[in-house]
Amino acid sequence: MSVKICIVGCGAIGSIFGAHLARLEDVEVHAYDVWKEHTRAINEQGLRISGAADFTARLHATSDPRQIPACELGIVATKSTHTRAAIEQTAHIFGEDSAVCSVQNGIGNEEILAQHVRYVVRGTTFPAGHVAEPGHAGFDINGDTWIGPFEPTNTPYARVEQLAELLNRAGLHVIPLHDARGAQWTKLIFNASTNPVGALTLLHHGAATRFPPTGALFSALIAEGEAVAKALEIELHGDPRALVQKGANAPGKHKASMLQDILAKRQTEVDFMNGAIADWGEKMGVPTPLNRALWQLTKGLEHSWTDPA
Repeated sequence: MSVKICIVGCGAIGSIFGAHLARLEDVEVHAYDVWKEHTRAINEQGLRISGAADFTARLHATSDPRQIPACELGIVATKSTHTRAAIEQTAHIFGEDSAVCSVQNGIGNEEILAQHVRYVVRGTTFPAGHVAEPGHAGFDINGDTWIGPFEPTNTPYARVEQLAELLNRAGLHVIPLHDARGAQWTKLIFNASTNPVGALTLLHHGAATRFPPTGALFSALIAEGEAVAKALEIELHGDPRALVQKGANAPGKHKASMLQDILAKRQTEVDFMNGAIADWGEKMGVPTPLNRALWQLTKGLEHSWTDPA
């Protein structure tokens, strides 16, 4: 019997996860995305992945969540700014024993998902990509994914292992953990240093790392995030500075997701990154002036698009 999995948000990351899973004979993949041209192209031509992997997969895609059957597992890959709307539209797909995993940026998504589904899985993923055109996602950077139970929902660890086993068989590298907070905060701190700096300076990741003023700002932002994690008694799963260097050494001129959003004049995920670190710092009595300042500057830039009086 096939396992039914719903990919909620079929952007670059959702497409990469969904296409890989669709290659398994014992998995039935359903993808939901509001972009109708994208879902139509996937149904007509298949979902093409190019770059770090190169193949085309067949799966069911729709912009109407009523067309999706009940699923045992879900992977939410929308922008964090769309989490609430996405799960409100798809919650009926997941039953009492279903588990839904967030592979999104930042922190705070799991709390939103838990308001609508019983079991939630905390996920952190490092693959990066972009949607090249409807039905085609570029797989820019390969990387590991860590998943673990979202503690408040008492998610059975067996569901975490089930999802990890499927994704690993599909060709991705996924590590199940009993406590995935350290992995999530490591990426959060990395993202909160590189994303807003790239977005506000328009520098791609490698250029911002190598330019001394912005490289120094990366380090200072990381130090603030590490201090907040320490206050929360979260042991990081690696060094965010090493992630910065790894990204800088990757081929090509990779633009951080927040820079892509700024260039397209879309709302960014800064609330779930620097805003979240600053808020937790305030709660824990840890100063985070740089994270707060970058949150304020990015929100101001977003506000400028509305042509304020």
